[in-house]
Amino acid sequence: MDTLLSLRVFAEVAEHKNFSAVAERLNISPAMTSKHVKHVEARVGARLLNRNSRNVSLTEAGAQYLQTIRPLLDGLMEAEAQLSTDSLSPRGTLKLSLPVWMSNPDFAAILTTYHQQNPHVTFDVDLSGRKINMVEEGVDLALRVAFKLDEGLIARKLAEVTFQMVAAPAFLDRFGRPQTPDDLNNAPMLAYSHVAADGRVKFGGENGMDVKLDPILKSSNESILHQAAIAGMGFAMLPNWAAQNDVKDGRLEAVLPTVEWPKLHIQAIYADRSYLPAKVRSFLDFLAGPDGVSAVLK
Repeated sequence: MDTLLSLRVFAEVAEHKNFSAVAERLNISPAMTSKHVKHVEARVGARLLNRNSRNVSLTEAGAQYLQTIRPLLDGLMEAEAQLSTDSLSPRGTLKLSLPVWMSNPDFAAILTTYHQQNPHVTFDVDLSGRKINMVEEGVDLALRVAFKLDEGLIARKLAEVTFQMVAAPAFLDRFGRPQTPDDLNNAPMLAYSHVAADGRVKFGGENGMDVKLDPILKSSNESILHQAAIAGMGFAMLPNWAAQNDVKDGRLEAVLPTVEWPKLHIQAIYADRSYLPAKVRSFLDFLAGPDGVSAVLK
């Protein structure tokens, strides 16, 4: 049996979690697809996939093995493409995981500009905001403001994100307009669970102080926090660029605008590989360039 083909079949099944879909995609029978996976498992001496009539998932050994062979398979595909086209150009599907707040016209324009320059790259974008396993789910690149790195992942800083405290005018009419940060202690907060789940917010720079608000709504979905702030539910800490139009149009007010609120970095998270596929490397460079994320956040 062709071991290289078996490795490709295993990687496809691991990422798509469906034997039948992969069989159709590769134009082989479902039975042969299963034989290829069993061939790989026999070679490594370990079960790589858990499967039943409904679900397919990676075992711990399978996730580790996929992380090892995926860049090798990608490299081989690009080497073949280079020989056939005499140029190493980005191509294939780029699977991205983005924060919910990147579902906006500015980031859509980034994707559009990149695709115009790299027409052989297509996008598969997840905006669920959930915690992901990049290796098991076959995600090429994740953009995060706060992210605890799992083993085997690295982060590249793309741009600085400055935040501001905001609230709806009607809410401030009821609650009162804080004059100092201490006025925010125990105030109702709409808290982003990945950054300030306990309601604690640092101000005044690196050596600043904390205020402790009372989280009445916690979510990993930034959009619901934003909309709840506009509805008058409480205080929210939002990126400047995301809140600025609402502040300008009067739907939100900046609270204590002279206070130095937190600054965080948006990071690109990807697998720690000695070889990055051209589609990932080129998109990373584009995001870090003058037409990338920094242009949106300025």
